[in-house]
Amino acid sequence: MHHPENNPWKITSEKAIYDNPWINVTEYQIINPSGNPGIYGKVHFKNLAIGVLPLDDELNTYLVGQYRFTLNQYSWEIPEGGGQIGVSPLDSAKRELLEETGLKASQWTEIQQLHLSNSVSDEWGVIYVARGLTQHEAEPEDTEQLIVKKAPFAQVYQMVCDGQITDSMTVAAVLKVKLLLAENRL
Repeated sequence: MHHPENNPWKITSEKAIYDNPWINVTEYQIINPSGNPGIYGKVHFKNLAIGVLPLDDELNTYLVGQYRFTLNQYSWEIPEGGGQIGVSPLDSAKRELLEETGLKASQWTEIQQLHLSNSVSDEWGVIYVARGLTQHEAEPEDTEQLIVKKAPFAQVYQMVCDGQITDSMTVAAVLKVKLLLAENRL
């Protein structure tokens, strides 16, 4: 049996298919773990995925609503975006929170790191909880048409459980915060 830490995939050739400032796509000719030839595509992300679950003293949180081009549907999510490689993920989280909601926070807790779609991409995400919130002016990017909604955390948790929220970073953040609150660790 193959040891699980050894890579059973063999690359015979690779070809860059697409490249832009955010991602590149590479096509690989491979020998798969069973020894058969095949093809594999990989989407490489050039930024970290950053997510922030803001939580006020009354256990309200803030969701950002926007129409997602890739899904062709509207989506409610925690504030999230890309963080440049080489920039502190926490600094990127602070920027995203202010940009999308106008909120600043005095307390930050990293709660999760995760791969977002590891069957086709190498996208890596970091999620924070932001507490000690104060309202300032939002600074959305020109590509964003956002609606910010303040909601009780319990309601957002129910939206996740009911399948009304499907964004992976939001689902992970809400479930983790629910657990941390139940254990009095937040």
